[in-house]
Amino acid sequence: MKKIITTVLIIVAALALIGYILTKNKKENEEKIAIVAEKNASVSVKVATVNTEEVNLDFVANGNFEAKQELLLTAEKSGKITNILVKEGDRVSVGQTLAIMRGDAININAQAAEATYQNAKTDYSRFENAYKTGGVTKQQLDQSKVMMTNAEANYRQAKINIGDTRIKAPISGIINKKFIELGSMLTSMPSTNLFEIVNTSKLKLIVAVNESQVASLKVGNNIAVSSNVYPGKEFPGKITFIAPKADGTLNFPVEIEISNNTNNDLKAGMYGTALFKSAQQTQSLKVVPRNAFVGSVNSNQVFVAVNGIAKLKKVTAGRILGDQVEILDGLSDGEIVITTGQINLQDGNAIEVIK
Repeated sequence: MKKIITTVLIIVAALALIGYILTKNKKENEEKIAIVAEKNASVSVKVATVNTEEVNLDFVANGNFEAKQELLLTAEKSGKITNILVKEGDRVSVGQTLAIMRGDAININAQAAEATYQNAKTDYSRFENAYKTGGVTKQQLDQSKVMMTNAEANYRQAKINIGDTRIKAPISGIINKKFIELGSMLTSMPSTNLFEIVNTSKLKLIVAVNESQVASLKVGNNIAVSSNVYPGKEFPGKITFIAPKADGTLNFPVEIEISNNTNNDLKAGMYGTALFKSAQQTQSLKVVPRNAFVGSVNSNQVFVAVNGIAKLKKVTAGRILGDQVEILDGLSDGEIVITTGQINLQDGNAIEVIK
């Protein structure tokens, strides 16, 4: 009995010791969590100072060169190709014959149509003379004229069909792709693809500019265009179109026409850069980094750091100048704007500035 009592006391003491240790550990953990929570209450951010600077007003915009003219030539008549006169890479002119279709049946039809037309002309002449002497009625003369007119129309169509056996280039350019081979059978429904012709003597570069940039542009402005394929070389361009309406990204498409050089160095699909030069090269402007804005520049909102607290401010943004944005109203020189970490911020949050 004494042994049992001793055992029970030992177990109770052990349980009490374990409880004490667990309680102590829990208290220490809660203290650590409180310290971490207090530390994490401050959002880590990076900042920049609002300054008035001499800013270069020139800007660039990028896009891809496109051919000013390109055409996929398809078959208008059915028939068999008997001769191909060009190959991929050949330069062709408007009206040049590119391929020839077999025209035996078409030539026979044209000959028959011509004979019918000549007979109808002879008949009409005979009826006309007979009408003058009262040999035929006015109705018979009119019917003869209708037959002659129809025969002439059939003959003209037959001659057009003969011309259609010679497939000609509708534009000048370079044969970029050839889809047919000698002996290919062409169909008009659906139309068989024949040649892809691309004219790169002139190209167009379509770029997007924002609302503050588009205000200074006009159709007819001369623009210098370059390609990273030819460093240091510029190609003369001219604005031919400015979109009257912004696209889904609130930018305005601008089309620039470029005259290629004699070697046609620029190719459709190349990456191009347009340099828009301002009449006033530099200007003193109050600017902040573009990434200081909450969401996008269009939000016109920035966070300002004031004594370790993030304050949300409404500003008026002006022109976008590369990675900087002009500030028209809402900020003063020397104020500190937050440039990173805004996604975690709300007005009044404590912040910790990191380098």
